Amino acid sequence: MTLDSGERHAHASSGYNRRRAECAQACELLGVATLREATLEAATRLPAPLDRRARHVITENARVDAAVAALEAGEIERLGSLLDASHASLRDDYEVSTPELDALVAALEDAGALGARLTGAGFGGCVVALTIRGTESEIAGRAASAYRTATGREPAVYVCRAAGGAGPL
Repeated sequence: MTLDSGERHAHASSGYNRRRAECAQACELLGVATLREATLEAATRLPAPLDRRARHVITENARVDAAVAALEAGEIERLGSLLDASHASLRDDYEVSTPELDALVAALEDAGALGARLTGAGFGGCVVALTIRGTESEIAGRAASAYRTATGREPAVYVCRAAGGAGPL
């Protein structure tokens, strides 16, 4: 499911462009075309905050690979843990979360979601959460109530199901 935090973001003024520039600078200093080519050990030699930006991208790429493996193995709880780790990295290393997004993730997890993370570029917007089929409405209701109490905002809730993705018609 996806919950809209109600916090609007504007990429031009949010810090998004700065994060992209920091990643480009990290690539230049590491001598790689993309951070996918960098190692975590090499990222530790970068100056702050480039070290954290690179660490996020490198570990996020590893989490995506692990998520594919978890899905293929039917390890839904593992996928939830990866979503949680992704949000922590987006919050702490990439620094694109906000107090509202953090509150919404916490509300979802407290309500029983298997995992949750901000989605998109951050600095507001939506959170995606993983639930067991059949529990989504109850979890969404409890999370929305807790989020409303914590922030005074009313989240929009979109219950959705995973699908095979886009393809030719």
